[in-house]
Amino acid sequence: MRNEMMSRPVVKPEVLNFLRQQTVPLSSKLLQIQHEANTKRIPIIPQETVSYLYQLVTQRQPKAILEVGTAIGFSSSLFVEATQKQAQITTIDRFETMYHHARANWEQLGYSENIQLLTGDAADILPTLTTQYDLIFLDAAKAQYIKFLPEALRLLAPHGILLIDDVLQGGSIFEPETTIRHRDKGIHRKLNQLLTTVYADPNLLTTLLPLGDGLLQITKVEAATK
Repeated sequence: MRNEMMSRPVVKPEVLNFLRQQTVPLSSKLLQIQHEANTKRIPIIPQETVSYLYQLVTQRQPKAILEVGTAIGFSSSLFVEATQKQAQITTIDRFETMYHHARANWEQLGYSENIQLLTGDAADILPTLTTQYDLIFLDAAKAQYIKFLPEALRLLAPHGILLIDDVLQGGSIFEPETTIRHRDKGIHRKLNQLLTTVYADPNLLTTLLPLGDGLLQITKVEAATK
């Protein structure tokens, strides 16, 4: 599975080069997993998003983290390291080839006890969850984000942060739908619906960060004002 948006950053190349040269104090084993994924074009978060998430999680120290979109387990492993193995991560994925790879990586890293994998469609699994999560990271099927949003907000702890990755489609999200390839029209429409929904909701504080292919950061207003 390859993500073509990995090659379509939304910032100038000079800025991107600078950001991707910055290092993060990940373990040598996780750095090797990152290097292999990037070399093989396996979709993981880019270096600029790695840096931001590592800093955010290190500062906030969330105890309960939910991830939708396990892939090879890179992001969940980053969360384990940024919390110094003090967080419990629940991650959801439906692609068997990916989550088998993730399990092997967690075993190699020694993080299996910190990460719970739920296999299946997130649309079916999310309504069954009852934990309040300090951090929720959506990095899955982009057209499904708008469908996941109500459940993600329900599960978000009062002072929690919801992050939604890859929402800009290389910047094409703001182009007229008539200019979008037929196969991408559905994603284009759903991501525009997502942006309209979260920015129009008076109960949410939303920021769009130009990291990777766009990272939405959302918190609840009542939490921010207390």
